[in-house]
Amino acid sequence: MPFPSDEVLMKTAVRPLHDPKILTQLNRVGATAHAKGELLSGSFTPSTEAKKLSSAPHFNNPTPVTVRFSNSTGVPNIPDNDDNANPRGIGIRFLLGDRKHTDIIAHSIPFFPTRTGAEFLQFLQAAGSSPPDGPHPSPIEKFLGGSPSALAFVTAPKPPPASYATQQYFSVSAFKLIDADGKATSIRYHVVPDAGVSTLDAEAVKAKDADYLQKELVPRLEEGPIGFKILAQVAEEGDVTDDATVHWPESRKVVELGSFKLDSVVPDNAKEQKYIIFDPIPRVQGVEPSDDPLLEMRAAIYLISGKQRRAA
Repeated sequence: MPFPSDEVLMKTAVRPLHDPKILTQLNRVGATAHAKGELLSGSFTPSTEAKKLSSAPHFNNPTPVTVRFSNSTGVPNIPDNDDNANPRGIGIRFLLGDRKHTDIIAHSIPFFPTRTGAEFLQFLQAAGSSPPDGPHPSPIEKFLGGSPSALAFVTAPKPPPASYATQQYFSVSAFKLIDADGKATSIRYHVVPDAGVSTLDAEAVKAKDADYLQKELVPRLEEGPIGFKILAQVAEEGDVTDDATVHWPESRKVVELGSFKLDSVVPDNAKEQKYIIFDPIPRVQGVEPSDDPLLEMRAAIYLISGKQRRAA
């Protein structure tokens, strides 16, 4: 289906927040999302299991993909070896035809600090009003003291990757795969590198160039395609699907939905990155969003962020 108009997307995005002011304030404190990154191109091949679980075109046919690896924050020149560049992000765009696509967006830790956009705004505001030399307990210390999920996010290990190609990524939010008979299966995506997960310790990353992750991709591609598998953790009856802070047991079934190979850096990379806007809402037959309120909030923020990036 065609990508929805800005007006349609904004109407659906604002609704779950209950207060449109939250959206505006989130944009002010969040700024541009994952501003520094690199676009690569390749192709996705679905698995037999994917065809059973979903009628979506990309889960039934080989499909071209555009993939963006990125650093966290809205700082476009943040050094790759800066602690604040974690968690890393990945956006996978499945190209389904003329102006038709669907995306998977994930980041490098299986955590999100809050359940709703309003709570995430409080988290960002508390962090922004807590200078290191300020009084204690600071606003962020007070917030974390009352939010176990945000505390888990902040304290979770976030080792820097040796390469974007050796980083794993998690969708955090749940989605529904719809098969040809209309049966829904709730899943969470997990994107796993063929090269294996490889990270750097604190001393090793200090010695790295500020753009080491971008620069490392070209020689790696010269040696062959960069590969990933897209896995799905399958929910069981009673598992929470509308709260990204709640984790399903590791004993849940995991299936492979397919794999993608990246073989080249997208030409005119800076220009294309400025234009592309990834969408966490699937908007394609065969895949549906869960009731997770973060999905609509993120879609709205990414749209605003993208429009600002294009206008800059």
